[in-house]
Amino acid sequence: MRGRTTQMTTEQDVRTEVPQETSGAETPDTPPHAGAEETMQAATARIRELETQAEEFRDKWMRAEAELQNFRARAKRDVDDARQYAVQKFARDIVEAAENLQRGLASLPAKIEGEDGLLVKLREGFEGTERSLLGILERHGVVHRHPAGQSFDANLHQAMAEQPSAEHPAGTVIQAWTPTWLLHGRLLKPAMVVVSKGPEESK
Repeated sequence: MRGRTTQMTTEQDVRTEVPQETSGAETPDTPPHAGAEETMQAATARIRELETQAEEFRDKWMRAEAELQNFRARAKRDVDDARQYAVQKFARDIVEAAENLQRGLASLPAKIEGEDGLLVKLREGFEGTERSLLGILERHGVVHRHPAGQSFDANLHQAMAEQPSAEHPAGTVIQAWTPTWLLHGRLLKPAMVVVSKGPEESK
């Protein structure tokens, strides 16, 4: 009886030590580098995303820089224009005084030999004052142009009358009552002119 018990215990120990076969399909092994590939793909995608954002920021910065440069250029032009043309009204008033001086000089009698000394001094005084005033105006960017004999330009001339003329083609300035005045190249005051209508038609 004791021998049988010992034999049964030994068989149980053997059954316990021998691994039993598992039923069903076997689970495939996961490649050891699968996780590294996923990490690399995620890193690559993130790099591309950051590169895209950097390019967008660069474009925005370049546009902002261009707008800033344009703003600076416009501001500089505005300041220059304000500096050059701030005296426009004052210059127009001075030009009016210069025209009155020219009218006064033109009203004097024509120069003749042996004329009265007082008249000579008066004319010389007018002429010297006119030259001085015109020189001052030119130093500050105010210049005048006499348009007689030129083609009529509505941007520079104001037609006060039209006259027939056999010597001047139609549209030519026959006479200028006042010159054209410019301030740094910009029209300050148009010339008052008489324009030719061309030869008079025979009746």
